Amino acid sequence: MNEFPMYIGGQDVRTANPQDVRIPFDGSVAGTIFHAGPEQVDAAIEAARKAFPTMRAMSRHERSSILYKAHHLLGERRETMAQAIASESGKPIREARGEVERGMMTLLFSAEEAHRLHGEEVPMDAHPGAKGKTGLLLREPLGVIAAITPFNFPLNLSLHKIGPAIAAGNTIVHKPASTTPISAVLLARIFLDAGLPAGALNVITGPGGTIGDALCFDPRIAMITFTGSPEVGQRIRNLAGMKRVTLELGSNSAVIIEPDADLDKAVPKCVAGSFAHSGQVCISVQRIFAHEDIRDEFAGRMAELAGKLRIGHPLDEATEVSSLITETEAKRIETWIGEARDAGATVLTGGGRQGATITPAILTDVPAGANLNAREAFGPVVSVNSYRTLDDAIDMVNNSDYGLQAGMYTRDLEKAFRTARAVHVGGFHINEIPAFRVDQMPYGGVKLSGTGREGPRYAVEEMTELKLITW
Repeated sequence: MNEFPMYIGGQDVRTANPQDVRIPFDGSVAGTIFHAGPEQVDAAIEAARKAFPTMRAMSRHERSSILYKAHHLLGERRETMAQAIASESGKPIREARGEVERGMMTLLFSAEEAHRLHGEEVPMDAHPGAKGKTGLLLREPLGVIAAITPFNFPLNLSLHKIGPAIAAGNTIVHKPASTTPISAVLLARIFLDAGLPAGALNVITGPGGTIGDALCFDPRIAMITFTGSPEVGQRIRNLAGMKRVTLELGSNSAVIIEPDADLDKAVPKCVAGSFAHSGQVCISVQRIFAHEDIRDEFAGRMAELAGKLRIGHPLDEATEVSSLITETEAKRIETWIGEARDAGATVLTGGGRQGATITPAILTDVPAGANLNAREAFGPVVSVNSYRTLDDAIDMVNNSDYGLQAGMYTRDLEKAFRTARAVHVGGFHINEIPAFRVDQMPYGGVKLSGTGREGPRYAVEEMTELKLITW
């Protein structure tokens, strides 16, 4: 396929406004998509609204069966999907294949949650005024859900919204990132072939601002689930009114390295967590706080390993690091590295730019107020600063507007659990990097990292309404 039309109401839709999707590494064309206008946005919402009674009436078994079929179909088409992800996002093909495998698991977990969807009995007669009463609490689907998804995991993060929405009996209008729409179109075909009713999943492509605002304002939309930047997430929340909203808005995730840490395990994990997909991961390792007794050794070992990473075209099987999503983003990272260096930081390795590619960079002694520490970098760069006491390290981790995930390496479990309770994040990993995620776990953050939780079980709870029946 060279053209990837939108998918609305079970039909391919093209407009008079085509747009090429380019491989970020070299600018070559990966395919052509079509920009939606107000007419296509309205048609997608209306198709989802009309399909909702059908989805709501489906049994748990019917919804689960569709998700199981989609799981198997994605497995059959895994290489086509991986090639699409690598091409549109610039993700190395080996990582793209890993994303497909994770997407299959997300579908599997969603299929299982469709079977587990249940209510509970409410003990009405615990109150003296309700003797003889019985209460039943049910979970019902919300209606039309707008799913707005990012470029960095264009398949799996979409499935974290679409899979649970289907499991719960909702319908979806999916707006993928404007830079990575091809995988979303391919995914819609998978659900079509899996037997999902026409209109239950609609994909509209094009600029996010116009489409996103229309989804926020439209009264037919019951919920907006968004993954992306804090600035856009705050705008969505302000515009959405009474709609249900869940937001996953990124982080500048931190790791604490205690003096007793196993560096043979911590160093390669931190390298992988810092530079996978060129650091364009919400829970990428961005800030490392290593005890002053081991900081230099730790940072040196990281720099040695990072310098060996193979940089190249995303479709090259040997590539470990490729480009950022755009050259503009690479220039921003280059500027931030320069700012930190001018403020007293030391660049141990990397930081050079060629087009949209930045060589993996490790800096030490980065000031707390520098962009590389205070904001989300979303690029292949990590700071390694030192601390004297564990309480100092905890304060440094918490000195952030974000709070998605954090990690710690130590052999002392008492220290580990004390730190886990003291660090203000949505998830804390002991002897693991913050970039760790398996797809059934609850996932989400605090502060500017967002509201609500993903992971199929927890997303289903977000995407359903409680109803009480008594008799």
